[in-house]
Amino acid sequence: MLDVDHLVDIDDLSPEDLNTVLDRASALKSGEDGTRLDQQTLGMLFEKPSTRTRISFETGMTQLGGHAIFLGPDDIQLGHGEPLKDTSRVLSRYVDVVMVRLFDHADLLEIANYADVPVVNGLTDEAHPCQTLADLLTIKETFGGFDDVQATWIGDGNNVGQSFVLGCALAGVDLTVCTPPGYGMSDAVLERADELGDAPTVVDDPVDAVADADVLYTDVWVSMGQEDEREEKLDAFEGYQVNMELLNETDALVMHCLPAHRGEEITDAVLESERVLVWDQAENRLHAQKGLLVELVE
Repeated sequence: MLDVDHLVDIDDLSPEDLNTVLDRASALKSGEDGTRLDQQTLGMLFEKPSTRTRISFETGMTQLGGHAIFLGPDDIQLGHGEPLKDTSRVLSRYVDVVMVRLFDHADLLEIANYADVPVVNGLTDEAHPCQTLADLLTIKETFGGFDDVQATWIGDGNNVGQSFVLGCALAGVDLTVCTPPGYGMSDAVLERADELGDAPTVVDDPVDAVADADVLYTDVWVSMGQEDEREEKLDAFEGYQVNMELLNETDALVMHCLPAHRGEEITDAVLESERVLVWDQAENRLHAQKGLLVELVE
């Protein structure tokens, strides 16, 4: 059992809670833990489209013996007149846990505030804690733990990056953040990371950022809903691409949460190389979320 009712962001978890979820995920993945969520139902609210989030949660509930219901923007009253608090209250009478993938983080907070069952953030514009759980599970598996692991985030200070900053602080992973001026992590997130353990080192030179890295992590420069900023961002991020030239400066393995814009933040050559942890990372969405669901619902 966790000390939290909901997972809104990764730092809702204590370091002990984080280890509990990751240990449970590893045990479920290996088959050592046979915990079931028989007759349990996951309601999944999607305002944003998804590949990995929907499939991993739905498959995870099936493997645990439960059931998942997909509710897209055309399936429910979300955004069509019914207050969010009413939707949340009603869902709490039907399902055992709710996962939401929304644009506005404030909408998630309102749903969680009125829910009587656990609410899991499947992504908002501010945070993606389930991705961070998968990221940390991948790092733990690859390096045998978090001690002495050096990670570098390069690119945009987006929702995935901000949750990763907090997750690294929770886990004790030394992190360097390398972003163009004006596109860094928010001051609030850096302050939260400092309170959790250590704020990341912030630099603006990609070569310096990756020199001592064990893990190099990037994500898209133009996130969903930011298409009108595309040309501006492509200009600002010139020189921050993860390519083979940059990999020649480091022994780091490469992570990306997907989907990738090949030829922009990362090249096809890197993604097709033996240096990537990307596919393990994607698989671990399934296992990390199963560990989370069991700990929240069991």
